Amino acid sequence: MVHSPDADPHQHRSLIDTGQYKLFTVIMKNRAQALEVAQAMAVKHQLDSILLCPGFTNLDVAQIFEVLGGKVGVCVARSNGPSNLIAAQARARNYGSK
Repeated sequence: MVHSPDADPHQHRSLIDTGQYKLFTVIMKNRAQALEVAQAMAVKHQLDSILLCPGFTNLDVAQIFEVLGGKVGVCVARSNGPSNLIAAQARARNYGSK
């Protein structure tokens, strides 16, 4: 799951299916959409885990985990210090100083 200010989660999504593994990507505008999408997809696709982009906060992770009843792993793609700085600069370009 990824944030983008111009996203429509119904339109901006994809699926890669190897037969044994399914990888869904969904881009959404905000936390409210993330909560809705996570809950709907967890039920529909029986998800084991959700990987969030670095733009999600610890509070976002906790809220998504809670809305899923603690039954789906929720992780955030974070990296080393220099890589986190690069990602933070990209978020700043798209969201201002958030």
